[in-house]
Amino acid sequence: MDKPPKKPGKGIRIRTVNYGMIFISCLLYILLISATISASKNYQSLVKTTDEYIACQEYAAQIADGSNYLTEQIRLYVLTLEPEYADAYFTEAYTNKRREKALESLEQYHHSSPEAFEYLQSALNYSNQLMAREIYAIKLAALSQGTDMGKFPLNVQELELNEEDRRLSPEEMTAKARKIIFDDSYQDSKALIASNINFFVSNTIDNTRNEQQASVAGLRQTMKRQQIFISILFILNLITFIMVIILIVKPLQLYINCIKEEKQLEITGAYEFRYLALTYNDIYEIKASHEALLRHRAEHDPLTGIINRGAFEQMREFFKVNPCPLALLIIDVDKFKLVNDGYGHEAGDQILKKVAALIKDSFRAKDYPARIGGDEFAVIVTEVTQEMKATILDKANRMNEILSHPTDSLPPVSLSIGGAFSSQGFSDDLYSKADQALYLVKEHGRCGCRFYEDGPSDVSE
Repeated sequence: MDKPPKKPGKGIRIRTVNYGMIFISCLLYILLISATISASKNYQSLVKTTDEYIACQEYAAQIADGSNYLTEQIRLYVLTLEPEYADAYFTEAYTNKRREKALESLEQYHHSSPEAFEYLQSALNYSNQLMAREIYAIKLAALSQGTDMGKFPLNVQELELNEEDRRLSPEEMTAKARKIIFDDSYQDSKALIASNINFFVSNTIDNTRNEQQASVAGLRQTMKRQQIFISILFILNLITFIMVIILIVKPLQLYINCIKEEKQLEITGAYEFRYLALTYNDIYEIKASHEALLRHRAEHDPLTGIINRGAFEQMREFFKVNPCPLALLIIDVDKFKLVNDGYGHEAGDQILKKVAALIKDSFRAKDYPARIGGDEFAVIVTEVTQEMKATILDKANRMNEILSHPTDSLPPVSLSIGGAFSSQGFSDDLYSKADQALYLVKEHGRCGCRFYEDGPSDVSE
């Protein structure tokens, strides 16, 4: 009947741990990627805010520079009355148009700070209002010099002076033109333009600072999350490494050592390794049982169950290299052929079994009875000397008494026993000495026991 399969008991399953680690790792990597994307967005927002601030500063400076350039050129013109300054003025005002272009470029940023953009729009409006006064001054200065008005833009040509200014002398016209661009009203207008530009710059700085702080705060928070996720991943990898050592590497090392030492595996490690160990141990036990059975069959006589001649020869060699005081007995069943012929081979086999069992029971567990031929037996009696000869003779006589007066249905038989002692283990001539003693027993009527003795008499009872 097959044994029920053993259960590996409690144990961590590698597959479950693997799935769990994969799930947690994937979740952490998703969170880490999400945090990285968020950090990238915060960084891009920070860069964008900085770029917008720089652009606003540059465009505000262009508006201020354009306005100041116009003021510079008109003042140079009314002071020197050199036409090149007027030309430079009109080139800037109607061709280069730095103020208008800068404001137009700033329109793409006004959504982030509409209030600041209104300051800049106001500054341009004030600058354009100031241009009307400057063009009037140019008209006065040009007329005072009798300059050909065809050289000026159409709006200058069509500009009409008021009645009072038309009656002024050339010198007065020049003085009036200079007054227009140097008086307090003009200076107040310039200050108002600068003030609006400064308000724009200040507002832009505040908005930029707020946006940068928000971006930096978001970036710091995202980086903190990244650090947490990375730390968890590190701990997870460390736990995985430790679990691999405990659940896989260590059991494998133990299993390798057990296999090298040819012993059963220890039940340790993960569930899969425990299951493997139990399965291996079952196979090991089956294999050991088969090997023991095969070894027993190889070493024992199939009929009588005691060791066979091959195992007997191995014992001879063993006691040659491991000497100890011992005795060798060679035993023959007397006239066994007559039993086989008269009672049949089945009865003969039963006689042999009976003799083998009787020999085995008559000697100690540390002695070695063997069947070395058809009806020939031998016993290696260990740790005995010639002083124990009488004990062995008593055993021999008792066996013959039992076999000669059977209580079963088998016929009576007797044993002829020849023995020899050795104090140095199984010597090369020990078998021949015991055989000579057996020969003398058979010559003297069988059913007895004799021992080989060194000396003239050779053998003794």
